[in-house]
Amino acid sequence: MHPGSFHLEDFPRSARHSLEFQFTAGGQEIGFPVLMVRGDESGPLLLVSAGVHGDEYEGIRAILEIFSELSPANMKGDFVAVPALNTPAVWNCTRTSPLDGANLARVFPGRADGSPTEAIAWHFGQTLLPLADLYADLHSAGVACEMPLLVGYDATDARSRDAAFAFGAPVIWAHPNVPPGRTVSEAKARNVPSIYTEARGAGRIHRDDLSIYKQGLRNLLAHMGITSGSPRAAPSPLHLLGDGDIDQSIPAGHRGFLIPHVSILDAVEKGQKLGDLVDLTGNVLETYTAPVGGRVVLIHACPRVLPGEPVFLLAGVHP
Repeated sequence: MHPGSFHLEDFPRSARHSLEFQFTAGGQEIGFPVLMVRGDESGPLLLVSAGVHGDEYEGIRAILEIFSELSPANMKGDFVAVPALNTPAVWNCTRTSPLDGANLARVFPGRADGSPTEAIAWHFGQTLLPLADLYADLHSAGVACEMPLLVGYDATDARSRDAAFAFGAPVIWAHPNVPPGRTVSEAKARNVPSIYTEARGAGRIHRDDLSIYKQGLRNLLAHMGITSGSPRAAPSPLHLLGDGDIDQSIPAGHRGFLIPHVSILDAVEKGQKLGDLVDLTGNVLETYTAPVGGRVVLIHACPRVLPGEPVFLLAGVHP
């Protein structure tokens, strides 16, 4: 189905539906799957996506398993999900698209007549985002990096904050600013409250991360009143504060082998040593120190590092 032909009301309630959006961009045939569970009764709509980056798998599996377990008879509203938005990157196991080299999380709102990645952004933003009462974008650290399991939210939107706490992650990250080009910045432009998640990544799905992602989606459905019951909150989550922009990480200046001296979520002081980048004879090429005090929220976990890649990122603690 072409996204321009999609109308939610054409799909009956009390049923599950699966389809594929298909379109042409840059001379390439592109598509991405859409899964829907329409409740017996009308109500709010939760929109969820995963696979924005093709090497992040936790969200894909969480969506597939939640889709299979939901019962329309027990729902007042709708669950709409795209388990793999950036299908060219997912099948290529890469963060960016093999078709145009673009990062889907940097090109929103996209263009209908743009590159394949821009077209994916455009059709998602034009067709599905306007339907949402809440949007959740499921990410993880990918194959190269490590991050804690966390949920991030727009600190200027109380609806986003409430959803973040309802999700039930052990770490919650408040962002005073939402950088442009993201799925969540497009949601913000459309006045749709949103959250996103991160997890440890490494090109694998850790069962603990999967369990929290699935329970988080159940919590959001309950938080919105789509399903009955109350969200199962995380006990005393760590609350962080910062822009959350991976592009602002400490970058590598050379190719080398990274030896970290800190671990994820370690508390560090300004000027504290974070790690060394060495060559294959052990000579130190670069030493990384903390530009500010805070918590370590990203480490380039793959020891081989290329110039320009992020090696460390810090976040402050919410007062």
